Amino acid sequence: MSYTGPESEPPQQRDRPWRRPLVVALAALVPGALIGWLAYETVGAGGSGGPEHAAASPTPAAHTSPPASPGTDAKAAAPLKGKVVVIDPGHNTGNFRHTAEINRKVDIGSNWKECDTTGTSTNDGYAEARFTLDVAHRLRTLLERQGATVRLTHDEKGPDWGPCVDERAAIGNKAHADAAISIHADGAPTGDRGFHVILPGAVHAGAADTRPIVGPSRDLGKRIASDFLRVTGEPPSNYIGHGTALDTRTDLGGLNLSTVPKVFIECGNMRDGTDAALLTSGSWRQKAAQGMSEGIVSFLRES
Repeated sequence: MSYTGPESEPPQQRDRPWRRPLVVALAALVPGALIGWLAYETVGAGGSGGPEHAAASPTPAAHTSPPASPGTDAKAAAPLKGKVVVIDPGHNTGNFRHTAEINRKVDIGSNWKECDTTGTSTNDGYAEARFTLDVAHRLRTLLERQGATVRLTHDEKGPDWGPCVDERAAIGNKAHADAAISIHADGAPTGDRGFHVILPGAVHAGAADTRPIVGPSRDLGKRIASDFLRVTGEPPSNYIGHGTALDTRTDLGGLNLSTVPKVFIECGNMRDGTDAALLTSGSWRQKAAQGMSEGIVSFLRES
């Protein structure tokens, strides 16, 4: 019904006698029609009405469905929320320009060792330091998607050499990392191939005391080795570890000085043609990062 304002009120018309019977009849019909319409709406017109009826009557599900639990959704989306992981990309692409600095000896508890080394490379010149940083970036992305806080010991925007092995360990310690991993690739003779994970041995000398982390580090290493093998298809080393893909050492500063669970992984042998073809493949490096990630996630969910 439209509203007519005062300025446009329609002209008054004289009542005509012949209209009176019609008015009376209509007056009698209107209440009946109104009653019928109300009965129709009450009994069931809403079930077959148009969009107006659907909008006016919420579905039962809107009233009966329990609200989702925010905590459940958050945990499913970020299972590693609150966990800290430190990734140590082995070596640095600029180390070869700073030989004096990286040759400086540092105390690793059990003995003194070079600050860092240049690392190895494939026969075609693909440097281990480039490999480790690329895999570290891929691994960081995967872990951050799981909700973890991730820190690298060095990155492209930092110094172009180092840091020293004692500093690398200190970064993980200061971050109170729940897990730490140092990524490498080996430089063994041709024909030696496969990956292996290096575990910290028991060291208690000087500033080094690995005794509290030997057990959890072994658990971390075994999980990473298992998932790395499954995801990448790279076999366990045929020259270290006797086919177990595990090796224990007490001469690595990055492990000796760590106070948090930590392992090294040698992803393959850069000097072997078969392994080199994998290490230089971006798609395989993604698998390598995935295998490490799944092992770390498995460890952190149980810790």
